[in-house]
Amino acid sequence: MLIGGLQKFSVLDYPGHLSAIVFTQGCNFRCQFCYNPMLVWPIEDGQKKYQKSHFLIPEDDFFAFLTRRQGKLDAIVITGGEPTLHQDLPVFIKKIRDLGFKVKLDTNGTNPNMLQQLITDHLLDYLAMDFKAPTDKYEAVVGVKADFEKIKESVKIIMNSGLPYEFRTTVVPGLHTVADLQAMSETIRGAAKWYLQKFQSQPDLVNQSLQGAKSFSEAELQAMVVAVTDQVGLCEFR
Repeated sequence: MLIGGLQKFSVLDYPGHLSAIVFTQGCNFRCQFCYNPMLVWPIEDGQKKYQKSHFLIPEDDFFAFLTRRQGKLDAIVITGGEPTLHQDLPVFIKKIRDLGFKVKLDTNGTNPNMLQQLITDHLLDYLAMDFKAPTDKYEAVVGVKADFEKIKESVKIIMNSGLPYEFRTTVVPGLHTVADLQAMSETIRGAAKWYLQKFQSQPDLVNQSLQGAKSFSEAELQAMVVAVTDQVGLCEFR
């Protein structure tokens, strides 16, 4: 596994559990608002400023850390980048679970086959999928060509998994409107949880022209929640 980062403690990322977060390296999307560009670009590509400033964590070091945290942490959150790009993800998760940790997976939903394999093999305890945009805006938001049929397939797999799950959408002025959220709600109609996340302007984003850009206000986010709340079990902004 290509491990690009490790947050050793979190009380927020796995609901109701103390967790650590492991960040896999590399992503097949180039979401404009992504604040982890060093995890997006493959190590071997031309983004030399990230090659110089970022390094991989040896897998042995990661598992040594987990061994020391047995009995102190409940769970491990696997995020990215995009974890399902890595073919060794099932083996990686099994090694984590063999140490007694629960596993939450964050995904962009582009690899439904991997998702189904992980669920079928009982390797996951919680799922979170980033649902980016309505179908007609997906490519503009994620910055690359996107197969929306695979996105919809992943939504269906997650909703039928029998596992606790959530969908998440980072909403960005200029990229999302209330009408967009209403269109998106049709795809995930009946979902248990949908969180609308406030865009955070960071010093380093995939689309650097968004640095310093304004976020939606809490009143605007609440209006979005009201517009779609009838479609899902729970919709909140955070």
